[in-house]
Amino acid sequence: MAADEASVRIDSWIWSVRLTKTRSMAADACRGGHVRINGDRVKASHPVRPGDEVRLRHLGRDRIVVVTRLVRKRVGAAVAAECFVDNSPPPPPREYTAPAARRDRGAGRPTKRERREIERLRGR
Repeated sequence: MAADEASVRIDSWIWSVRLTKTRSMAADACRGGHVRINGDRVKASHPVRPGDEVRLRHLGRDRIVVVTRLVRKRVGAAVAAECFVDNSPPPPPREYTAPAARRDRGAGRPTKRERREIERLRGR
């Protein structure tokens, strides 16, 4: 599970500790400039070492983690949580959305009045 080498590729490490779903997503993030190690933009092949600060912009959220342990292969969530210290800001609160209007099955198309009520509820 744990690699005893001095460094691991950043795209492989990001995928291994479950910060992205796939390794290709991690490589795409590196290619797009969304991964920084100690403040510097890096390529997917850049080595990561224990003590490095990794900043990842993924799915509209900034993740800031400090590497504590290197892994090469994808590990379980419990083991992955031990591989880094998460210093990320808390995610923004989800906005409350009104439940979608549901029509009875077989009720047909909504009338113009019903459609306007539905649009009003949705905030349009």
